[in-house]
Amino acid sequence: MFENKREPKIIMNMRKRQAQEAAGKYRREHEGNLESARAQLDRAQDSVRNDREIRVDLPDTSVHPGRRIAEGPLEIVGPERIAVRGPNGSGKTTLLGRIVDAGPLVPYALLPQRLDIFDDTTSVVANAELRAPHLPPQEVRARLARFLFRGTDADVPVGVLSGGERLRAALAILLAADPAPQLLILDEPTNNLDLPSLAHLTQALRAFEGALVVVSHDERFLDEIGVTRSVVLGDADVPDECARLDG
Repeated sequence: MFENKREPKIIMNMRKRQAQEAAGKYRREHEGNLESARAQLDRAQDSVRNDREIRVDLPDTSVHPGRRIAEGPLEIVGPERIAVRGPNGSGKTTLLGRIVDAGPLVPYALLPQRLDIFDDTTSVVANAELRAPHLPPQEVRARLARFLFRGTDADVPVGVLSGGERLRAALAILLAADPAPQLLILDEPTNNLDLPSLAHLTQALRAFEGALVVVSHDERFLDEIGVTRSVVLGDADVPDECARLDG
């Protein structure tokens, strides 16, 4: 008598489910290994580059020459590099605040004098991830590596960084944001910088392809970053008076 040796349907379904689960696990492991390999490749490539060179090759920061960037107290068109000059108390910081309050027409970032944009208790990479929540972790680290925060250097708490490292971390975090800023506003960024840190800042800003508004008294620095226009604020009885703009 012929004996039907087909397994019961419940056993067949169980085996099918096990096979699917095994395939899914293999696929996840493969994707994880691939991601890990890419991260290792990025770190290896970074390790052979000149450790003293900052790279700001972020194409999303570039703007078209005819693009309107900001209106209100200061009209900005295209990748202008504007220096805000004037004596203390003439309203330079206030002008920057008014530009922000007016609402730039592109993604922007403000670097204040006090560099108080961090959570000092967490790492550089953790701070960067807060500003780029939709980017994969390996991409955030790749962007930080452009500012010399490579490997374990990105895991250091911000609170232990030196002044120059803190400025570099601030630039890295702002430019690693998603969306990347196309307007960068800086208030006295060269204050109290040592020469290597000043060189890093100059290098980063020269490579930035968006628009810049910079408050600074350092004429050599302004010249080296390629300022294209100046806004001069005169002595004002009221510090926030911006009516005396002279472009």
